[in-house]
Amino acid sequence: MRPFLALSAAIDQINEKVGYVCNILVLLACLVSAVNAMIRYAFSISSNGWLELQWYMFALIVMFGASYTFRRNEHVRVELLYLYLSERGQLWLDLIGTLFFLIPTCLLLAYLSWPFFLQSYHVGEYSPNAGGLLRWPIKFVIPAGFVMLALQGLSEVIKRAAALRGEVTIDAKYERPTQ
Repeated sequence: MRPFLALSAAIDQINEKVGYVCNILVLLACLVSAVNAMIRYAFSISSNGWLELQWYMFALIVMFGASYTFRRNEHVRVELLYLYLSERGQLWLDLIGTLFFLIPTCLLLAYLSWPFFLQSYHVGEYSPNAGGLLRWPIKFVIPAGFVMLALQGLSEVIKRAAALRGEVTIDAKYERPTQ
């Protein structure tokens, strides 16, 4: 189990770094939005490229932030059953749900979105808007984001399997968000 736990730790470390980048992108997206608005209203200068850059950053935040959120155990759950289970029952539910639903779904979506990216890459697709950006780099984010989420799912399966075997202790306690 030790090599699997080492793989899990490596995946977790990658997603921590990805999460750090996503946190910076939130700030950058806000700054680009504010500067773009100020320049547009103060000097009547505008560019679709800046608007698209905001959208691209938002796409990166969502697609790569999902694996970071999953790694931090802050993703959405169906609480109806989950909160009434014992800690061991929660570990089993997480393991089964991740192994049989999350990972296959992510891999299927990555597989189905890959041709979408490839077509865009092969034609060198640009935005049809004046001053727009290349489209294929952001289309790559779709399959890459789903692969990262599937990898984090694999990491969570490894950790939960090890916890169920008593080899490690993990803090997988889920708390209902306050609203």
